Amino acid sequence: MKKLLVLMLTVVCLLSLSVMVLAKDEIKIGMVTDVGGLGDQSFNDAAYRGLKWLEEEFGVKVTVVESAMMTDYVVNLSSLAEQGYDLVWAIGFLMQDALAEVAELYPDTRFGLIDSVVDAPNVASVTFKEHEGSFLVGVLAGLKTKTNKVGFIGGMDFPLIHKFEAGFIAGVKTVNPDAEVIVGYTGVFDDPNKGKELALTQYSQGADIIYHASGACGIGVIKAAEEKGPEYFAIGVDSPQFHLAPDSVLTSMLKRVDVGVYTVSKALIKGEWKAGHIVLGLAENGVGYSEHAKKMFDKDTLDIVEGYKMQIIAGEIKVPSTREELKEMFGN
Repeated sequence: MKKLLVLMLTVVCLLSLSVMVLAKDEIKIGMVTDVGGLGDQSFNDAAYRGLKWLEEEFGVKVTVVESAMMTDYVVNLSSLAEQGYDLVWAIGFLMQDALAEVAELYPDTRFGLIDSVVDAPNVASVTFKEHEGSFLVGVLAGLKTKTNKVGFIGGMDFPLIHKFEAGFIAGVKTVNPDAEVIVGYTGVFDDPNKGKELALTQYSQGADIIYHASGACGIGVIKAAEEKGPEYFAIGVDSPQFHLAPDSVLTSMLKRVDVGVYTVSKALIKGEWKAGHIVLGLAENGVGYSEHAKKMFDKDTLDIVEGYKMQIIAGEIKVPSTREELKEMFGN
């Protein structure tokens, strides 16, 4: 009788284990892009890269739904929830309201949100200290410029993009107080032609380096730098963008959306998922700058940048994240 009981328990354990493996194999993770879509060489592509890591490492099913317009957000998020996806990602701060609505409608579905916060028991929100990474590329621009004029091009004129702007200007001004920063916004994230047109305008105004935080518009910014010639440069954003124009892209401010998506999704796979808010900055390796900088800058310059990085991580420098904080820091 005792042997029979042991045998029965063994069978139950094996069956439980097979169910656990099967459940893992059947995990489905979906992602809804913002209007920039895949192929933006930036934000959405970075999020998708995180999903591909999961697919390769764990064999989970991943699906991407692209949004043509903002009115697609609720429909696309709801569609994945209705199909029984275990985790549904909303990529971008523009999706905050849509996700808040859908998360309430589908309380049994787990959601992830990049770049904004929805306080709900089934939502994990991931934001970044973009201003810290932008400060570092601002230092590089301030040290590199020959005209003493650099540009910043944002997408939509929203507080999130102001973090990139404020951090970049602070970095430039810290190492080059006399430099002028020309600021402009395309008003969208999905029009490379608008990015190119605005970049050409800033170059004509004397800028020789332009940092963009404009999604797919940045493809046009980089194209403009390439067309202007060897004395003009761009700084990419979110993902490494040097491949778009290796001689014209100084570096890219890395915003590790891929790491955010991967980390939260892996927790789900491991049975450790939790709702809440995660913030990733320099200290967490959530932002930084791309390795291409080693080709475009000498070691002394990079040592200066690394010095500032260590000061920020240590709390010795507080990088402004708003225009108001920037004004307080420099008094103008």
